[in-house]
Amino acid sequence: MKDWPKTFDLAVVGGGNAALCAAITAAEAGCTVLILEGAPQPYRGGNSRHTRNFRCMHRQPVFPLTGAYEEEEYLHDLMLVTKGKTDEGLARLAIRSSEECLPWMQQHGVRFQPSLSGTLSLSRTNAFFLGGGKALVNAYYNTAADLGVTVAYDAQVTHVHLDGDQITHLHADIAGVPVTVTARAFVLASGGFQADLDWLARAWGPAARNFLIRGTPYNRGVVLRDMLDQGAESVGDPTQCHAVAIDGRAPKFDGGIVTRLDCVPFSIVVNRDGDRFHDEGEDVWPKRYAIWGRLVAAQPDQVGYALIDAKSIDLFMPSVFPPVKADTVEELAAKLGLDPAPVRRTVDGFNAACRPGAFHPTELDGLGTEGLAVAKTNWARPLDTPPFYGYELRPGVTFTYLGLKVDDRAQVHSEAGPIRNLWAAGEIMAGSILGQGYLAGFGMTIGTVFGRIAGKEAAAHVA
Repeated sequence: MKDWPKTFDLAVVGGGNAALCAAITAAEAGCTVLILEGAPQPYRGGNSRHTRNFRCMHRQPVFPLTGAYEEEEYLHDLMLVTKGKTDEGLARLAIRSSEECLPWMQQHGVRFQPSLSGTLSLSRTNAFFLGGGKALVNAYYNTAADLGVTVAYDAQVTHVHLDGDQITHLHADIAGVPVTVTARAFVLASGGFQADLDWLARAWGPAARNFLIRGTPYNRGVVLRDMLDQGAESVGDPTQCHAVAIDGRAPKFDGGIVTRLDCVPFSIVVNRDGDRFHDEGEDVWPKRYAIWGRLVAAQPDQVGYALIDAKSIDLFMPSVFPPVKADTVEELAAKLGLDPAPVRRTVDGFNAACRPGAFHPTELDGLGTEGLAVAKTNWARPLDTPPFYGYELRPGVTFTYLGLKVDDRAQVHSEAGPIRNLWAAGEIMAGSILGQGYLAGFGMTIGTVFGRIAGKEAAAHVA
């Protein structure tokens, strides 16, 4: 801290993908940049270190993507999962800009693996990082270091001071030492509030205390709350979030991608009472996996159970934890802590409702049930081939959608108008586009696109 200039050109609050994209873009434009990362260095990168892929528009095959994925199809997919709850202008901006982001990412050290096919159905739409999100984060930190960006770890920002229509300085505790940071421009990329269980409980009710936080424990919403308290315009619903069904054995915080369960399309899912409660085969998994966190959250004790047989156990990416295994449905129910009798009735009713047809695990096959109050519309095969397997499901929250409202320049506004030297990127403003639901890889798209925009606009302001 002794080597810091008295005033930086740009101070970036946060240390994940969006923050790094903003810092790199501004540094390449000649700015002196400070990154304030709330986590210690080994845990730097926020939720970005748990990511795997980036959803990208493209007009023709481009490594590592196959085919084409153009604007209208991409927007249709987004509208499907959000049910139209999005700012279409900002959504189109994110989609169109994603096309130019892929080469930019490669130029800044991100490496991609060959396209994935099979059950993920993503070879055409999503580019997967070689080494995962942590490799991406490390590549960007290396690039930032080469550009002379200063990074402060264990930097808990406690207050961003708004004076009229601009930010003058911020207060932070850096490794326990109180520090005042002054800068000409500021970018907020500090994520949502999901790690603050009290805030979650205020939004959702007491049930939220049973949720697992699959992302970083450092995103507590301190900066978001500080800005809202000072009159910054907000966007989004505090009960909306990216929440997926994860393995019930996952840790309370930071379990990441390896605790996600992708088995639902090839399972039947029951609640604590042994009843099915939603169509497991509603759509291909990358478009529907993010609804299951909220579905499980609405069940008694916020828990569900996926039941699978030997025909389907190899059709999905497993959790880091092995499934519970049994020779009969009744034995499996008992091992999962369920009453075997209602589970047996549910399985028998489901099996009787299955109809003959061609099973295609990688596409909508129309192989549905008939006569059930809760239908399964695709991939419905009898659960009848031992051994049987099961997973306990819990809601796993990745990030929340209540955030700061931004315009197409990523600029933050207060009740009085634009804040002249403040921009936001990533999860702290994602609610501007994600009103509900989620599309695989789209969080990285929002962070990359609006991080680069924020960095460019901040640099132009400084200049």
